[in-house]
Amino acid sequence: MKIDDMNIAIIKQLRDGRKSYSAIAEELSVTENTVRSRVNKLVEENVLEITGLVNPESLPGVQIVVMMVKLKTMDLGRKAEEFTRLKGVISASVVTGRYDLLVQVLLNEEEEYSLLEFFTKELVKIAEIQDVETFVIYQAYGLRVPYIL
Repeated sequence: MKIDDMNIAIIKQLRDGRKSYSAIAEELSVTENTVRSRVNKLVEENVLEITGLVNPESLPGVQIVVMMVKLKTMDLGRKAEEFTRLKGVISASVVTGRYDLLVQVLLNEEEEYSLLEFFTKELVKIAEIQDVETFVIYQAYGLRVPYIL
């Protein structure tokens, strides 16, 4: 799908996911139908997802962990996809440097889903892990995540 200047302008307007198509259309001097059809196409093409994000620090017991993962295989895309199917995983990205993947995980102690629970019940499902370094985020600025638990 071609992402032209109008699509970019619409995406920027959707930073507030509740903004109406008519308000976006007025701001961009296009018709509401243009905005609606472009948003629908962006969603269909998996370019755009409109979702609610939460400040994890505002939820009791919620913690975000970043894991750097070194693998024994070079099939990085497949392994990243495997990580995204684990409970609590927000995202998995193939990265450069001494690690292969960067994985963001959402934990909630109040729902009895701790880092230990993630390691013992979820991470063990992934084969060919060579090394994992874990970073617990104690304080974040501007971080918003989907609540996926």
